Amino acid sequence: MKQIKVWLAALALSAVLSAPASAQNWPSQRITIVVPFGAGSVTDILARIVADEFGKRWNQQVVVENRPGLAGTAAVAKSAPDGYTLMVTSNGHTVSGLVTKDPPFDPVKDFAGITRLASAPLYLIAHPDVPAKTVKDVIELAKAQPGKLNFSSPGLASTTFIAGALFRKVANVNVVHVPFRSAPDAVTAVMRNDVQFYFAPVNLAKEQSEAGKVKAIAAATAQRIPDLPNVPTFTEQGLPYVYDSWFGLMAPANVPKPVLDKISKDWADAIKTPDMKAKLDAQFVIAKTDTPAEFDKIIKDETANLTQVFKEAGL
Repeated sequence: MKQIKVWLAALALSAVLSAPASAQNWPSQRITIVVPFGAGSVTDILARIVADEFGKRWNQQVVVENRPGLAGTAAVAKSAPDGYTLMVTSNGHTVSGLVTKDPPFDPVKDFAGITRLASAPLYLIAHPDVPAKTVKDVIELAKAQPGKLNFSSPGLASTTFIAGALFRKVANVNVVHVPFRSAPDAVTAVMRNDVQFYFAPVNLAKEQSEAGKVKAIAAATAQRIPDLPNVPTFTEQGLPYVYDSWFGLMAPANVPKPVLDKISKDWADAIKTPDMKAKLDAQFVIAKTDTPAEFDKIIKDETANLTQVFKEAGL
């Protein structure tokens, strides 16, 4: 019996010591970054920027694997919690459990947040014929015609749908969501005046508003963005509405904390460099960084908040 107790104690001590040791030696092999979106998306481009940067910093091969849809996210959730499988995704991750019946993962419990990577500024755009130039005009128009105005999006799990649903809640207006198959289709619908509004990323808002095909009404950011300096924020126009359309780096739950901390710190260091700033500027995104604990809280809070928003929207 005494020998058994000694053996169990040694086994427990070995388990305690092995986690820090493996964290100290990480990474010692190839790292895979899964992207649950197709090639060419902003999420995919950011993942490749991250992979290139970390590959140089860690002196290891870092590869990006596109596995679109829930299958990709589920694969990460079920992978070994050793830090060698990571995921770059958008904040649509927080509503994945709401738009799919019986999803094969929990967006909070099955993942460990590492850090946000970047945020994509969004703008409320409208067709030029819509008789509204300000946020106040939009709200008054919507309240005068409840259920008559609409906004487009690429689908229920898209960041632009979330932006519209949150605006609808904060402004207390009844505007109808019209889903399309893709972001280009959703923008084109506004340009054709098939729908009145869309929350467009800054590059599209800038390009199409300067061409006179749409008008940019407000930025869903905390401060004005240099790319469209003359477009005020929602907050400046009297509506306390800020929406962070983020892209983030995650791992399966239970990856050792020292590994998560190292990756987070390395990203915080990377975005201080002129080279990384230039790469992110080219994608019209703003660099972000968090500690793993901070990002975990963002994921948890957004999931809870958006669950309520979806319920109120009848979804």
